Amino acid sequence: MTVQAPRRRRRTALVRFLRNWRTWPDSLSGLWRRSLRFRTLVLTIALSALAILVACVWMALAIQNDLFQSRRDQVVGDARRATAAAQATLDSAVQSDSAQVRSVMDSVRTTLVQQSASQRVAATRIDDAPSATAPQDFTLGGADWDAQISDALRERVQSTANAQWWQSISLPDGPGDTSPGIVVGQQLNVDGDAYELYIAYDLSAAEQTLLFVQSTLWIVGLALIAIIAAISWFVLRTVTVPIADAAQTSAELAAGRLNVRLDVHGEDELATLGRSFNAMADSIQTQIAELAELSLVQQRFVSDVSHELRTPLTTIRLAADVLNDHRTDFDPVSSRAAELLHAQVQRFEVLLGDLLEISRYDAGSVQLELEATSLAALAEDVVESMHQLAAQHGSDVRVVAPGGYSPVDMDPRRVRRVVRNLLGNAIEHGEGRPIVVTVDSDQDAVAVGVRDYGLGMRAEDQERVFDRFWRADPSRKRTIGGTGLGLSIALGDARLHGGTLAVWSSPGRGTNFVLTLPRRTLDADVRSPIPLDPGEDALDVLGMTQPIDVSVNARAREEKR
Repeated sequence: MTVQAPRRRRRTALVRFLRNWRTWPDSLSGLWRRSLRFRTLVLTIALSALAILVACVWMALAIQNDLFQSRRDQVVGDARRATAAAQATLDSAVQSDSAQVRSVMDSVRTTLVQQSASQRVAATRIDDAPSATAPQDFTLGGADWDAQISDALRERVQSTANAQWWQSISLPDGPGDTSPGIVVGQQLNVDGDAYELYIAYDLSAAEQTLLFVQSTLWIVGLALIAIIAAISWFVLRTVTVPIADAAQTSAELAAGRLNVRLDVHGEDELATLGRSFNAMADSIQTQIAELAELSLVQQRFVSDVSHELRTPLTTIRLAADVLNDHRTDFDPVSSRAAELLHAQVQRFEVLLGDLLEISRYDAGSVQLELEATSLAALAEDVVESMHQLAAQHGSDVRVVAPGGYSPVDMDPRRVRRVVRNLLGNAIEHGEGRPIVVTVDSDQDAVAVGVRDYGLGMRAEDQERVFDRFWRADPSRKRTIGGTGLGLSIALGDARLHGGTLAVWSSPGRGTNFVLTLPRRTLDADVRSPIPLDPGEDALDVLGMTQPIDVSVNARAREEKR
């Protein structure tokens, strides 16, 4: 049988998730906790995106710095060449009058424009003193040089004759727009007069190149993230889908559907795992079938033996009754033997009845005979019937019934058997102290609790108290003659009613059993109206049940042995 239902359920859940967008935060939080594939995919995409982001930012900054530095070196060299050509033109000219000087400056201006890659040039005489022969300042390109050039750059150019300085600026580029640029400044000597020469270069082309490179990097980065996400999803799906199918199949096997198997394809490790899983499932199914058959054989054997023993046991019991009735006519030894035979035949008959009841539970053939019964009245009847036994052990049985009088549908024979068993155990282990039988009810359930103040049990003993033929203290002598199956049968009777039978015990403080029956058999997990842990009840407050010293009591029993 192939497993197709889990995949259909996953697709249906995805569609439902996309429609109910208001529940996305809670759904994503639950998906993060439950889905290894989702968690791994998110972590892979997040870490990959972080790594790509760091790489793209680093590459963009590196390209930006390299592009700026190369462009800066280019414009600085260009300005140096243009300035050198202009200075050579000035040095080779013969300057005799102002008209020739103005002509030479026009040549210098033309040389600067031709030799440099910029149309923005400005020259300003450094000395403010009037001169009849000094050429006039000039400006090309229409730039606002006073606003563009900082005082620091102007101061450095004016103070250094043979050095070249540069500064990043913003050049006007249309109404309200600017573009990045670099201004290079140095001195120019015109017949003994020093001039500040500034050449501005536009870097908008470099900026466009940088923007293109950065946009390309971001597009490539997003494409890489998408590719990594797709690859991760494909790889994770290849690995996790078979694992999810195996988990779902395991859950169905655990639920009892032993015929489900994994759909195996290929020869890889996952296929090998699938075949091994199917082989394990086949083995488990075979073994469970064998165990079930063996259990049926055992149940049938116990039932058949118990039925077959009833006829000879009836004959033996009749003979034992006759001998026991005439034991006064026998000698003392024979009289004692007849008495023991009668007692053990009665115990054997009880054991045989319990074995038959257990076999019915194992076979699932137990049926309830429901009657409307008052649990409080039933408990009072049981206490009254066991009054003489309690008196023989020195125990005072007290009934506290604030509720439980309204009739509830139950099997009175089975519930009576449970209460008798619990009360008998309390008398057996109560150490002659008071025993409290509490009956109470609410709108959902009725309950009866049997509390003794005897030795109590340890935690590990409480876990096994309902096991068949188990005894907390095997060395303790039985005085009532139980079979070791009473609590196991009582637990089965409680579950058959849809109720619970729970135990609380503490060494030295005694034991408390609480039987809870729901008013409606279809109700599940109803809360008991009687607390399992009695806490500090009235008898403790009155000082009538001081805790037993378990160590002293154990030593006393050891001495008796």
